[in-house]
Amino acid sequence: MNAQATISILAEIPEELHETLKYYLERHPDWDQDRVFVAALSLFLLQNGECDRRTARVYLDSLFKRS
Repeated sequence: MNAQATISILAEIPEELHETLKYYLERHPDWDQDRVFVAALSLFLLQNGECDRRTARVYLDSLFKRS
């Protein structure tokens, strides 16, 4: 798998998270749903033992909006 491969994820989230995400995105137009999920997933992996430099780079890139 190359470094730029994309995997599509379909996930159900609780209504409370959906509403909070919707509110956040309305107030932060420079963020979109994909960017939020990439940041959240990469942070989760970093906090739970996947301390790979590539994961850290994805996390930082998502925070600073680098592709």
